[in-house]
Amino acid sequence: MALKRSMPDRMVAGVCSGLAKFLGWDVTIVRVLYVLISVASAAFPGILVYLVLWVLMPRDDS
Repeated sequence: MALKRSMPDRMVAGVCSGLAKFLGWDVTIVRVLYVLISVASAAFPGILVYLVLWVLMPRDDS
């Protein structure tokens, strides 16, 4: 299975839902972990990582 942004489960760009699908985790857990890590790192690096993944991860149009 390839790492792709999930369009049906997306909230913004589908990055967290794509990561959750790739890892086999619940999307809510991935989103909560993303927010906690972003807040712990003063939010800017988390936003930057999300934007980079948004650009680099292909869309899953299935």
